[in-house]
Amino acid sequence: MPRRPAGGRPTNAAAIRFDVVDSAAALSSVTRAVETIGGRIRALATVRRVDGDPPIAEIELEVEGVEEDLLVAALEAIENVRTVHLTRALDRVFGKRIIVVGGGAQVAQVALGAVSEADRHNLRGERISVDTIPLVGEEPIAAAVRAVADLPRARLLVLAGSIMGGDISAAADELRAVGIPIIALNMVGSITDHVDLVVSDPVQAGTMAVMAVADTATFDLDRQRGRRY
Repeated sequence: MPRRPAGGRPTNAAAIRFDVVDSAAALSSVTRAVETIGGRIRALATVRRVDGDPPIAEIELEVEGVEEDLLVAALEAIENVRTVHLTRALDRVFGKRIIVVGGGAQVAQVALGAVSEADRHNLRGERISVDTIPLVGEEPIAAAVRAVADLPRARLLVLAGSIMGGDISAAADELRAVGIPIIALNMVGSITDHVDLVVSDPVQAGTMAVMAVADTATFDLDRQRGRRY
């Protein structure tokens, strides 16, 4: 399977938030409307549900290939759609996401480096956000690693801990196969043989993670792949 680039400019998309009667046929009518106007759905998510008669679902929709006005008109023409308003595509607000998983102390230090470096690049027009989750145990961490493939806008994973291996290493191989690179701290276990880059200092690992995905940086992860620092 081809690798997904760590960086890359986001594709412009029309972003809409709307309320629709929460029924089995609701989303089908929305996707048909988008298809009719020649759009391509990039993201579709239920923000919240409101109980009532009828129940209402608030939907966030991002569509490529169509003008915003045309998309609004197509949704307003659907019988069960209520309020429709334009928003901004999340990649234009929060941008690329770096995910940090592992032990609390190490995650905090990686986040320190990543947030500090992201601030420098975001001042120059980037949009890079940092998501963290401290976890303990092979099974929870492996599950989190696999789930990164399903997170919108995720561009790179940092594994921050003292010991990782086993199923976590298998999950890392699966994630890299779909094109999401991984940086790991230098730690006990087999994980260091299943990532793109190993960095001993957690603050530096966070800094390099941001540099790897930033278009405003000159750091090339491909040239560093397999190295240890």
